[in-house]
Amino acid sequence: MGSNHKHISTSIIIKTIINQFIYQIKSRNLSITIKFIILPDQDQIYQEFYQQLLHSHEQQDNQLINYDEILSTWDLSDETRKRLIVSFDSNEYKAVHDEFYQSMKGKMKKIIQIERIQNQRWYFQYLAHKKDFFKRLNKNTEKRLYHASKFKLNNSIINDCFNRSFAGLHGTSYGMGVYFSSDPSYCHHYAKPNSNGERSMFIAQVLIGETILGNSSMKTRPPGYDTTTDGNHIFVTYHDAQAYAQYLITYK
Repeated sequence: MGSNHKHISTSIIIKTIINQFIYQIKSRNLSITIKFIILPDQDQIYQEFYQQLLHSHEQQDNQLINYDEILSTWDLSDETRKRLIVSFDSNEYKAVHDEFYQSMKGKMKKIIQIERIQNQRWYFQYLAHKKDFFKRLNKNTEKRLYHASKFKLNNSIINDCFNRSFAGLHGTSYGMGVYFSSDPSYCHHYAKPNSNGERSMFIAQVLIGETILGNSSMKTRPPGYDTTTDGNHIFVTYHDAQAYAQYLITYK
């Protein structure tokens, strides 16, 4: 068992694996037996699986509630597709459209399309991280924020989420991390248009955790904190699984 992201802990990976199996069994009403085969010299991995499975029954109800928040809108008929256009006449489209449009008055003419991002691997890693945050802080610090993007980078974010390769792309005034804002009109300045004058912006679920005022000298968040901030609408993350891209809006 391994991970392409060396700073993701074994605990997070195992939680993600178990959560994925639980979801697939419940959502598909499967009747199967799953066995985890662990080599004799992998005692640490065995102990981690043991602890996670020991508590899985008491966690399942809360987990499934969280899954429904986002996964209830997903189309799982083709799990290879990671971006799906949201229907113009759906309540889902209206909710995203109205929130974005109201905040962007004077900055845009129209929304071209809204795409839902369905990346199970990253969503379950994010969900496991969210549970760790709640256990540690005993409160929900999740926020719905915006992140402007260039078109050529969109697929990278959809496939690999907001990893540290995007650190500093929107400046470093509040730390060398990935920048999000609750104000899409602010993000608009970083959304570079393509040849057709179209721009793109992500709506993301972001775990804020404990936050502290950032500055340009910060390479990462200080010990005891999870994000840095301008003290108002900007939040900077430093962990790949700390944000999940939920929607991609194309507008002009």
